[in-house]
Amino acid sequence: MKEPRISDTRTNDRIRVPEVRLVGPTGEQVGVVPIEVALRLAREADLDLVEVAPNSKPPVVKIMDYGKFKYEEARKAKEARRNQANTVLKEVRFRLKIDKHDYETKRKHAIEFLQQGDKVKAMILFRGREQSRPEAGVRLLQRFAEEVAEFGSVESTPTIDGRNMVMIIGPLKNKATVKAEATAAKAGGREQVTEGAAPAADENAAE
Repeated sequence: MKEPRISDTRTNDRIRVPEVRLVGPTGEQVGVVPIEVALRLAREADLDLVEVAPNSKPPVVKIMDYGKFKYEEARKAKEARRNQANTVLKEVRFRLKIDKHDYETKRKHAIEFLQQGDKVKAMILFRGREQSRPEAGVRLLQRFAEEVAEFGSVESTPTIDGRNMVMIIGPLKNKATVKAEATAAKAGGREQVTEGAAPAADENAAE
């Protein structure tokens, strides 16, 4: 069954049931009341009566500003789509018998990708008889996941994909958060430079 769209939500006179469980505008539980009472209270508050849980017995309704509610829901949906579209799947490849230096290089690259808000696809490329040792690949990927856990979490556990083994790690911070933090840090840096320049200006003036 498809999820109801925002526009499918029943409001005010479209709510045609004898009684409802009413939630007030500040989230207070009013209780089960006749629909006429709920509508009257919404009108007195100059707000809308919105059905928030239609499948409950009786349905749950809330007194709120429905126009503002629709705007916020649309904004959140747009933000979620934007974050999803901006997330890139970066790939790091391992051999089962990878040396320490190569492993560290791959790990650092993965951390950089996760810090930028991108997902990481960690892939082990099996050679020849290595395919008969999938448990060794699982151990390597689990170790890798633990060592980048500060920056990302496992979204899909190690799985066999042909001759390869794949694991997906998602960033703990999405693109929007990373961008906002970078902007804030840049603004803070400019402020420090401005504050640091003040004493020099005073000194020159004193001379």
